[in-house]
Amino acid sequence: MKILLFGASGSGTTTLGKEIEKRTDFRHLDVDDYYWKRTTPPYREKIPLAERNENLKADFNASANVVLSGSMVSWGKEWETVFDLAVFIRLENNERMRRLKKREAQRYGEKLLTDEKTRQNSVAFLEWAAQYENPDFEGRSLKLHQAWMTILHCNILILNGKTDLNDNVEKVLTEITSYRKRNL
Repeated sequence: MKILLFGASGSGTTTLGKEIEKRTDFRHLDVDDYYWKRTTPPYREKIPLAERNENLKADFNASANVVLSGSMVSWGKEWETVFDLAVFIRLENNERMRRLKKREAQRYGEKLLTDEKTRQNSVAFLEWAAQYENPDFEGRSLKLHQAWMTILHCNILILNGKTDLNDNVEKVLTEITSYRKRNL
């Protein structure tokens, strides 16, 4: 079974994916690990689309049960048909931005105050992330995700990112059980 977890940055897709991996036989993959080159500091250089798709497909196809966290909207049409379940996590913007600011502080610490480039990149990222609910924003947005859900060839489960992690895991596990029963 192949599951996609997606939503705005900071909505909890990676956290949910890691927890599902801990509790099941699913392998968790995160889109960021394929999108970005490993750099110090991280998230500075993108991997070309063809290369990232090749790398992700190799890992995606190597396991029968995969839970993939991240937005796949711009990765190609082939990703529209490969999932058995897509889980969209929605989180209110103020809470999401609070989480992202906290994550940036944990990730970069003092560098946010002492390194101008780190600070500029963090500010730019947070400004980008804050645009998610803007209907006129051309990047990854709620509008784009809502449109993408209409073309995915699988069941869609919508979760609230503010709900307790264990409760959201249980909802996904229920969907997995239902899927497996239907496909015996």
